[in-house]
Amino acid sequence: MMLAENRLLGVAHSSEIYALLVAAVFAGVGIRLGLTFIGRKPTNGQDVAMPAVDPFRPDDERLTELKITPRELEILRLIAEGLSTREIADKLFVSDSTVKTHSSRLFDKLGAKRRTQAVQLAKVARLIP
Repeated sequence: MMLAENRLLGVAHSSEIYALLVAAVFAGVGIRLGLTFIGRKPTNGQDVAMPAVDPFRPDDERLTELKITPRELEILRLIAEGLSTREIADKLFVSDSTVKTHSSRLFDKLGAKRRTQAVQLAKVARLIP
């Protein structure tokens, strides 16, 4: 009698059982592909140490070639962080006009017309990260 009930259960719910098996296979394949694409293997709960990355260093030759002063480089970094002229002035304890003067000279040296262009050119020249 028990065998007959199990057989009826399998027949009555065969589509659900089939869908569950297909879902399990796809989940397993998805996990395997995910691990393959990101280049990691399961580590059994242990973290893998990543190699230390050297801190960014600006290209000193390029700085000398463009005659960019340390203060101009500092202002360039703050511009790249998205700070406004007023925020840069407050951070460096100088006036707005001093920041504008340094920025203007910096833009001339880089050949930039706008802040965003100056940041882009400085990144290409490896002056800022």
